[in-house]
Amino acid sequence: MMRAIMLLALLVAPASCQREERDLTGSVPEKPAAGIEQSVLHPGDGNNPAPARSKYEETAFDVAEGKRLFQWFNCSGCHFNGGGGIGPALMDDKWFYGSSIENIVATIKEGRPNGMPSFKGLVPEKEVWQLAAYVRSVGGFVAKDVAPSRNDDLNAAPAENRAPTPSPFNGKGP
Repeated sequence: MMRAIMLLALLVAPASCQREERDLTGSVPEKPAAGIEQSVLHPGDGNNPAPARSKYEETAFDVAEGKRLFQWFNCSGCHFNGGGGIGPALMDDKWFYGSSIENIVATIKEGRPNGMPSFKGLVPEKEVWQLAAYVRSVGGFVAKDVAPSRNDDLNAAPAENRAPTPSPFNGKGP
């Protein structure tokens, strides 16, 4: 009887896990490129409008896909995994063309002078938005539960859930 209860619990437990919903159709926010905000500074009384969040910044799947695409399109060749290099650093708060996701999408599509090529027509629209969401995550502009973790080889210490490599000698020597 106890075995049957344990088996039932093991079968029911995964069904209770909640997963994020994914839009596999590839719809893109309907904001025209001409309406891209170039600055968040507004003269006057300081009542700045709150920036709209993109749905691509709200799901870990899209940000992780952006991370994969960042490596696939060799963005790290110029941006060195966010640390800068030939291209500007993505991990700081100094963004020449704006840090909103719309600004980053425009940069990816249109390119920028002195090195950033245009990917317009070369990268599907959904992947451009996923790349932009990942770039914002590198700069720390997305929620922590959405941002992907760093690769194990870039971490200063091993991940918490990773056991240290056991020594074949157990400290006793050969």
